[in-house]
Amino acid sequence: MKKHLLFLVLPMLAGFFSCSSTRKAGTDAGGIGRLKFIGEYIVPYNFPFNGTITGGLSGIDYDVTAEQYYLICDDRSALSPARFYTARLYFSDQSFDSVKFTAVTTLLQAGGQPYPDTKTDPRLTPDPEAMRYNAQKQLLVWSSEGERIVTEKDTILTNPGIYEISMKGQYIDSFALPPQFRMQATDNGPRRNGVFEGLGFTPGYKHLYVSLEEPRYEDGPRAEPGQGAYTRILKFDNNTLQPVAQYAYKLEPVAYPAIPENAFKVNGISDILVLGDNKLLTIERSFSSGVRDCTIKVYITDLHNATDISNINSLQTDTRFKAATKTLLLDFVSLGKYIDNIEGATFGPVLPNGHRSLIFVADNNFSEKEENQFFLFEVIPKKQ
Repeated sequence: MKKHLLFLVLPMLAGFFSCSSTRKAGTDAGGIGRLKFIGEYIVPYNFPFNGTITGGLSGIDYDVTAEQYYLICDDRSALSPARFYTARLYFSDQSFDSVKFTAVTTLLQAGGQPYPDTKTDPRLTPDPEAMRYNAQKQLLVWSSEGERIVTEKDTILTNPGIYEISMKGQYIDSFALPPQFRMQATDNGPRRNGVFEGLGFTPGYKHLYVSLEEPRYEDGPRAEPGQGAYTRILKFDNNTLQPVAQYAYKLEPVAYPAIPENAFKVNGISDILVLGDNKLLTIERSFSSGVRDCTIKVYITDLHNATDISNINSLQTDTRFKAATKTLLLDFVSLGKYIDNIEGATFGPVLPNGHRSLIFVADNNFSEKEENQFFLFEVIPKKQ
Protein backbone atom coordinates (compact mmCIF):
# COMPACT_ATOMS: atom_id res chain seq x y z
CA MET A 1 0.00 0.00 0.00
CA LYS A 2 1.19 3.52 -0.79
CA LYS A 3 0.31 6.47 1.41
CA HIS A 4 0.97 8.59 -1.65
CA LEU A 5 3.48 8.73 -4.47
CA LEU A 6 5.73 11.71 -5.02
CA PHE A 7 8.84 11.23 -7.17
CA LEU A 8 11.44 13.96 -6.95
CA VAL A 9 14.92 14.48 -8.37
CA LEU A 10 17.68 12.64 -6.50
CA PRO A 11 20.54 14.51 -4.92
CA MET A 12 24.05 13.57 -6.04
CA LEU A 13 25.25 11.36 -3.20
CA ALA A 14 27.55 8.36 -3.02
CA GLY A 15 26.83 4.87 -1.59
CA PHE A 16 28.38 4.03 1.75
CA PHE A 17 27.62 3.41 5.52
CA SER A 18 29.52 1.27 8.11
CA CYS A 19 30.94 0.30 11.60
CA SER A 20 30.27 -2.23 14.45
CA SER A 21 29.63 -5.95 13.94
CA THR A 22 26.87 -8.48 14.34
CA ARG A 23 26.67 -12.21 14.99
CA LYS A 24 24.54 -14.93 13.47
CA ALA A 25 20.83 -15.19 14.19
CA GLY A 26 19.44 -17.60 16.74
CA THR A 27 17.30 -20.57 15.74
CA ASP A 28 14.72 -20.39 18.52
CA ALA A 29 11.90 -18.14 17.33
CA GLY A 30 9.47 -18.62 20.23
CA GLY A 31 8.85 -17.12 23.63
CA ILE A 32 8.75 -13.36 23.05
CA GLY A 33 8.12 -11.48 26.26
CA ARG A 34 8.55 -7.89 25.10
CA LEU A 35 10.52 -5.73 22.68
CA LYS A 36 13.14 -3.26 23.88
CA PHE A 37 13.90 -0.38 21.54
CA ILE A 38 17.62 0.04 20.77
CA GLY A 39 17.80 2.60 18.01
CA GLU A 40 16.73 4.03 14.67
CA TYR A 41 18.61 4.66 11.44
CA ILE A 42 17.32 6.81 8.56
CA VAL A 43 18.69 6.37 5.04
CA PRO A 44 18.89 9.82 3.39
CA TYR A 45 16.06 10.76 1.05
CA ASN A 46 16.68 9.68 -2.57
CA PHE A 47 19.98 8.06 -1.62
CA PRO A 48 21.51 6.79 -4.90
CA PHE A 49 23.00 3.34 -5.27
CA ASN A 50 24.34 1.74 -8.47
CA GLY A 51 22.23 3.96 -10.73
CA THR A 52 19.01 3.59 -8.70
CA ILE A 53 17.21 5.53 -6.01
CA THR A 54 16.89 3.67 -2.71
CA GLY A 55 13.36 4.18 -1.46
CA GLY A 56 10.07 2.36 -1.27
CA LEU A 57 11.53 -0.35 0.96
CA SER A 58 8.53 -2.61 1.52
CA GLY A 59 9.99 -5.87 2.80
CA ILE A 60 13.10 -7.09 4.58
CA ASP A 61 14.58 -10.50 5.39
CA TYR A 62 17.84 -11.71 6.93
CA ASP A 63 20.15 -14.37 5.50
CA VAL A 64 21.98 -15.94 8.45
CA THR A 65 24.70 -17.65 6.40
CA ALA A 66 25.61 -14.64 4.24
CA GLU A 67 24.97 -12.21 7.14
CA GLN A 68 23.09 -9.87 4.83
CA TYR A 69 19.59 -8.50 4.33
CA TYR A 70 17.27 -8.58 1.33
CA LEU A 71 15.09 -5.50 0.80
CA ILE A 72 12.39 -5.40 -1.85
CA CYS A 73 11.56 -2.04 -3.42
CA ASP A 74 7.99 -1.18 -4.45
CA ASP A 75 9.03 1.05 -7.35
CA ARG A 76 6.74 -0.16 -10.15
CA SER A 77 9.57 0.20 -12.68
CA ALA A 78 8.88 3.95 -12.76
CA LEU A 79 12.33 5.14 -11.65
CA SER A 80 14.30 1.96 -12.41
CA PRO A 81 13.19 -1.58 -13.25
CA ALA A 82 11.45 -3.40 -10.38
CA ARG A 83 14.20 -4.63 -8.04
CA PHE A 84 15.51 -5.71 -4.66
CA TYR A 85 18.59 -4.69 -2.69
CA THR A 86 21.03 -6.51 -0.48
CA ALA A 87 22.45 -4.67 2.48
CA ARG A 88 24.40 -5.00 5.69
CA LEU A 89 23.16 -3.45 8.92
CA TYR A 90 25.64 -2.57 11.65
CA PHE A 91 24.45 -2.45 15.25
CA SER A 92 24.96 -3.77 18.76
CA ASP A 93 22.70 -4.22 21.79
CA GLN A 94 23.43 -0.57 22.62
CA SER A 95 23.10 1.33 19.35
CA PHE A 96 22.19 1.23 15.66
CA ASP A 97 25.20 2.48 13.74
CA SER A 98 24.52 2.29 10.02
CA VAL A 99 23.14 0.68 6.86
CA LYS A 100 25.26 -0.22 3.85
CA PHE A 101 23.69 -1.21 0.53
CA THR A 102 25.82 -3.84 -1.19
CA ALA A 103 23.96 -4.83 -4.39
CA VAL A 104 20.82 -4.20 -6.44
CA THR A 105 19.14 -6.94 -8.50
CA THR A 106 16.42 -6.58 -11.14
CA LEU A 107 13.30 -8.72 -10.82
CA LEU A 108 12.75 -10.63 -14.05
CA GLN A 109 9.64 -11.97 -15.78
CA ALA A 110 9.26 -15.61 -16.79
CA GLY A 111 10.74 -14.74 -20.22
CA GLY A 112 13.84 -13.21 -18.64
CA GLN A 113 12.95 -9.56 -19.28
CA PRO A 114 12.67 -6.80 -16.65
CA TYR A 115 9.14 -5.73 -15.77
CA PRO A 116 7.81 -2.71 -17.72
CA ASP A 117 6.48 0.49 -16.19
CA THR A 118 2.80 1.46 -16.32
CA LYS A 119 3.27 3.65 -19.40
CA THR A 120 4.80 0.78 -21.38
CA ASP A 121 2.45 -2.02 -20.34
CA PRO A 122 0.37 -1.56 -17.16
CA ARG A 123 -0.89 -5.15 -17.37
CA LEU A 124 2.62 -6.48 -16.83
CA THR A 125 3.76 -3.89 -14.27
CA PRO A 126 4.25 -5.47 -10.83
CA ASP A 127 3.58 -3.97 -7.42
CA PRO A 128 6.31 -5.57 -5.24
CA GLU A 129 5.50 -5.68 -1.54
CA ALA A 130 7.18 -8.53 0.38
CA MET A 131 10.24 -10.77 0.13
CA ARG A 132 11.64 -13.75 2.07
CA TYR A 133 14.76 -15.86 1.68
CA ASN A 134 14.33 -19.65 1.52
CA ALA A 135 17.60 -21.05 2.88
CA GLN A 136 16.51 -24.62 2.15
CA LYS A 137 15.99 -24.01 -1.58
CA GLN A 138 18.49 -21.12 -1.71
CA LEU A 139 16.06 -18.84 -3.49
CA LEU A 140 13.86 -15.82 -2.80
CA VAL A 141 10.09 -15.52 -2.72
CA TRP A 142 8.37 -12.19 -3.40
CA SER A 143 4.80 -10.96 -3.75
CA SER A 144 3.05 -8.51 -6.05
CA GLU A 145 -0.31 -6.89 -5.32
CA GLY A 146 -1.27 -6.84 -8.99
CA GLU A 147 -3.52 -4.10 -10.36
CA ARG A 148 -7.21 -3.27 -10.52
CA ILE A 149 -8.24 -0.16 -12.46
CA VAL A 150 -11.85 0.00 -13.60
CA THR A 151 -12.92 3.21 -15.37
CA GLU A 152 -15.21 4.21 -18.21
CA LYS A 153 -12.18 4.49 -20.50
CA ASP A 154 -10.28 1.34 -19.58
CA THR A 155 -10.16 -1.76 -17.41
CA ILE A 156 -6.82 -3.12 -16.22
CA LEU A 157 -6.89 -6.34 -14.23
CA THR A 158 -3.63 -7.98 -13.17
CA ASN A 159 -3.78 -10.77 -10.61
CA PRO A 160 -1.63 -10.61 -7.49
CA GLY A 161 1.12 -13.18 -7.33
CA ILE A 162 3.71 -14.96 -5.21
CA TYR A 163 6.88 -15.90 -7.05
CA GLU A 164 10.01 -17.97 -6.52
CA ILE A 165 13.12 -16.41 -8.05
CA SER A 166 16.84 -17.16 -8.12
CA MET A 167 19.30 -15.03 -6.21
CA LYS A 168 19.94 -13.27 -9.54
CA GLY A 169 16.28 -12.29 -9.88
CA GLN A 170 15.38 -14.93 -12.48
CA TYR A 171 11.83 -16.29 -12.42
CA ILE A 172 11.57 -19.93 -11.28
CA ASP A 173 7.93 -20.64 -10.41
CA SER A 174 4.77 -19.17 -8.87
CA PHE A 175 2.44 -20.27 -6.08
CA ALA A 176 -1.05 -21.34 -7.15
CA LEU A 177 -3.55 -18.50 -6.73
CA PRO A 178 -6.87 -19.47 -5.12
CA PRO A 179 -9.81 -18.24 -7.27
CA GLN A 180 -11.03 -15.90 -4.48
CA PHE A 181 -7.96 -13.72 -5.03
CA ARG A 182 -8.24 -13.08 -8.75
CA MET A 183 -8.88 -9.47 -9.73
CA GLN A 184 -12.35 -8.72 -11.10
CA ALA A 185 -13.98 -5.76 -12.78
CA THR A 186 -17.00 -6.05 -10.48
CA ASP A 187 -16.89 -5.46 -6.72
CA ASN A 188 -15.63 -8.96 -6.08
CA GLY A 189 -12.28 -10.40 -5.08
CA PRO A 190 -9.36 -8.31 -3.78
CA ARG A 191 -9.36 -4.55 -3.51
CA ARG A 192 -6.74 -2.49 -5.27
CA ASN A 193 -3.55 -2.03 -3.19
CA GLY A 194 -4.96 -4.31 -0.50
CA VAL A 195 -3.60 -7.72 -1.42
CA PHE A 196 -0.43 -9.70 -0.57
CA GLU A 197 1.63 -7.50 1.75
CA GLY A 198 3.26 -10.08 4.04
CA LEU A 199 5.11 -13.40 3.66
CA GLY A 200 6.76 -15.83 6.04
CA PHE A 201 8.03 -19.43 6.17
CA THR A 202 7.30 -21.84 8.99
CA PRO A 203 10.23 -23.62 10.69
CA GLY A 204 11.80 -26.10 8.27
CA TYR A 205 10.20 -24.28 5.32
CA LYS A 206 7.26 -26.69 5.19
CA HIS A 207 4.66 -23.95 4.73
CA LEU A 208 4.45 -20.34 3.58
CA TYR A 209 2.02 -17.90 5.19
CA VAL A 210 0.79 -14.95 3.12
CA SER A 211 -1.26 -12.09 4.52
CA LEU A 212 -3.93 -10.09 2.70
CA GLU A 213 -3.67 -6.43 3.65
CA GLU A 214 -7.40 -5.57 3.51
CA PRO A 215 -10.75 -7.39 3.16
CA ARG A 216 -11.88 -8.81 -0.15
CA TYR A 217 -15.12 -7.19 -1.30
CA GLU A 218 -17.11 -10.28 -0.28
CA ASP A 219 -15.59 -10.26 3.20
CA GLY A 220 -17.05 -6.89 4.12
CA PRO A 221 -16.18 -3.19 4.14
CA ARG A 222 -12.72 -1.83 4.82
CA ALA A 223 -11.72 -0.75 8.32
CA GLU A 224 -12.92 2.71 9.35
CA PRO A 225 -12.52 4.84 12.47
CA GLY A 226 -14.53 3.01 15.12
CA GLN A 227 -15.00 -0.07 12.90
CA GLY A 228 -12.68 -3.03 12.37
CA ALA A 229 -12.73 -5.47 9.46
CA TYR A 230 -11.93 -9.07 8.56
CA THR A 231 -9.09 -9.95 6.24
CA ARG A 232 -7.40 -13.28 5.47
CA ILE A 233 -4.14 -15.13 6.03
CA LEU A 234 -3.32 -17.85 3.49
CA LYS A 235 -1.24 -20.98 4.06
CA PHE A 236 0.64 -22.71 1.23
CA ASP A 237 2.54 -25.97 0.96
CA ASN A 238 6.05 -24.78 0.18
CA ASN A 239 6.94 -27.90 -1.81
CA THR A 240 3.88 -28.16 -4.06
CA LEU A 241 3.24 -24.36 -4.06
CA GLN A 242 -0.47 -25.16 -3.56
CA PRO A 243 -2.80 -23.46 -1.04
CA VAL A 244 -3.76 -25.63 1.94
CA ALA A 245 -5.73 -23.31 4.27
CA GLN A 246 -7.04 -19.81 4.93
CA TYR A 247 -7.79 -18.06 8.22
CA ALA A 248 -9.80 -15.01 9.21
CA TYR A 249 -8.00 -12.15 10.91
CA LYS A 250 -9.78 -9.23 12.60
CA LEU A 251 -8.23 -5.84 11.87
CA GLU A 252 -8.46 -2.98 14.36
CA PRO A 253 -10.37 0.19 13.39
CA VAL A 254 -8.52 2.99 11.58
CA ALA A 255 -6.75 4.90 14.35
CA TYR A 256 -7.75 8.49 13.39
CA PRO A 257 -10.36 10.17 11.21
CA ALA A 258 -9.00 11.55 7.94
CA ILE A 259 -8.79 15.28 7.29
CA PRO A 260 -11.05 16.03 5.50
CA GLU A 261 -13.33 13.24 6.68
CA ASN A 262 -13.85 11.67 3.23
CA ALA A 263 -10.11 11.58 2.39
CA PHE A 264 -8.02 8.40 2.18
CA LYS A 265 -7.60 6.25 5.28
CA VAL A 266 -6.64 2.63 5.85
CA ASN A 267 -5.77 -0.01 8.38
CA GLY A 268 -4.38 -3.34 7.22
CA ILE A 269 -1.68 -5.96 7.70
CA SER A 270 1.55 -4.50 6.30
CA ASP A 271 3.72 -7.54 7.05
CA ILE A 272 3.91 -10.79 8.99
CA LEU A 273 6.79 -12.60 10.67
CA VAL A 274 6.40 -16.30 11.42
CA LEU A 275 7.16 -17.42 14.98
CA GLY A 276 6.17 -21.08 14.65
CA ASP A 277 3.91 -23.49 12.82
CA ASN A 278 0.77 -21.66 14.02
CA LYS A 279 2.06 -18.37 15.44
CA LEU A 280 2.91 -15.11 13.70
CA LEU A 281 3.80 -11.55 14.40
CA THR A 282 1.27 -9.41 12.52
CA ILE A 283 1.96 -5.74 11.85
CA GLU A 284 -1.08 -3.51 11.50
CA ARG A 285 -0.44 -0.17 9.84
CA SER A 286 -3.09 2.56 10.10
CA PHE A 287 -2.82 5.79 8.11
CA SER A 288 -5.22 8.71 7.70
CA SER A 289 -4.81 11.67 5.35
CA GLY A 290 -4.06 14.81 7.31
CA VAL A 291 -2.28 12.87 10.07
CA ARG A 292 1.49 12.69 9.50
CA ASP A 293 2.35 9.64 11.61
CA CYS A 294 1.28 6.12 10.89
CA THR A 295 -0.12 4.09 13.77
CA ILE A 296 1.84 0.84 13.91
CA LYS A 297 0.82 -2.00 16.22
CA VAL A 298 2.52 -5.40 16.43
CA TYR A 299 0.55 -8.44 17.60
CA ILE A 300 1.38 -12.02 18.47
CA THR A 301 -1.22 -13.92 16.45
CA ASP A 302 -2.29 -17.52 17.09
CA LEU A 303 -3.86 -19.56 14.27
CA HIS A 304 -4.04 -22.84 16.20
CA ASN A 305 -7.80 -22.83 16.84
CA ALA A 306 -8.83 -20.68 13.88
CA THR A 307 -11.27 -22.08 11.32
CA ASP A 308 -10.04 -23.00 7.85
CA ILE A 309 -12.18 -20.62 5.77
CA SER A 310 -10.96 -21.76 2.34
CA ASN A 311 -14.51 -22.74 1.37
CA ILE A 312 -16.19 -19.68 2.88
CA ASN A 313 -16.53 -17.09 0.14
CA SER A 314 -17.98 -14.32 2.29
CA LEU A 315 -16.99 -13.61 5.87
CA GLN A 316 -19.79 -11.06 5.90
CA THR A 317 -22.68 -13.42 5.15
CA ASP A 318 -21.28 -16.67 6.59
CA THR A 319 -20.14 -15.98 10.14
CA ARG A 320 -19.69 -19.60 11.20
CA PHE A 321 -15.96 -19.29 11.72
CA LYS A 322 -13.47 -18.67 14.48
CA ALA A 323 -10.88 -16.01 13.69
CA ALA A 324 -7.24 -16.02 14.73
CA THR A 325 -6.57 -14.67 18.20
CA LYS A 326 -4.07 -11.87 18.79
CA THR A 327 -2.30 -10.16 21.69
CA LEU A 328 -0.74 -6.70 21.45
CA LEU A 329 3.05 -6.87 21.74
CA LEU A 330 4.08 -3.33 20.77
CA ASP A 331 2.45 -0.02 19.93
CA PHE A 332 5.04 2.17 18.19
CA VAL A 333 3.50 5.27 19.76
CA SER A 334 5.35 4.24 22.93
CA LEU A 335 8.64 5.25 21.25
CA GLY A 336 7.63 8.91 21.38
CA LYS A 337 8.94 9.71 17.90
CA TYR A 338 7.75 10.09 14.32
CA ILE A 339 6.70 6.74 12.88
CA ASP A 340 6.41 6.30 9.12
CA ASN A 341 4.94 3.66 6.83
CA ILE A 342 6.39 0.44 8.32
CA GLU A 343 5.97 -2.41 5.83
CA GLY A 344 8.74 -4.91 6.62
CA ALA A 345 10.09 -6.89 9.57
CA THR A 346 12.70 -9.57 10.15
CA PHE A 347 14.62 -11.23 12.93
CA GLY A 348 18.29 -10.34 12.61
CA PRO A 349 21.43 -11.75 14.20
CA VAL A 350 21.89 -12.54 17.88
CA LEU A 351 22.99 -9.48 19.80
CA PRO A 352 26.20 -9.45 21.89
CA ASN A 353 24.07 -9.98 25.02
CA GLY A 354 22.65 -13.24 23.62
CA HIS A 355 19.16 -11.95 22.76
CA ARG A 356 17.71 -11.89 19.26
CA SER A 357 17.40 -8.69 17.26
CA LEU A 358 14.26 -7.59 15.41
CA ILE A 359 14.34 -5.00 12.63
CA PHE A 360 11.48 -3.04 11.06
CA VAL A 361 11.74 -0.97 7.87
CA ALA A 362 9.51 1.84 6.62
CA ASP A 363 8.55 2.53 3.00
CA ASN A 364 8.98 6.26 2.32
CA ASN A 365 7.02 6.08 -0.96
CA PHE A 366 9.89 8.05 -2.56
CA SER A 367 8.51 11.17 -0.88
CA GLU A 368 10.63 13.89 0.72
CA LYS A 369 7.89 14.21 3.33
CA GLU A 370 8.50 10.65 4.52
CA GLU A 371 11.51 8.72 5.81
CA ASN A 372 13.44 5.52 5.00
CA GLN A 373 13.43 4.40 8.64
CA PHE A 374 15.00 1.30 10.16
CA PHE A 375 14.01 0.45 13.75
CA LEU A 376 16.05 -1.98 15.86
CA PHE A 377 14.69 -3.88 18.87
CA GLU A 378 16.02 -6.42 21.32
CA VAL A 379 13.72 -9.41 21.86
CA ILE A 380 13.33 -9.96 25.60
CA PRO A 381 12.33 -13.61 26.14
CA LYS A 382 9.42 -14.67 28.29
CA LYS A 383 10.34 -15.59 31.82
CA GLN A 384 10.14 -19.36 32.23
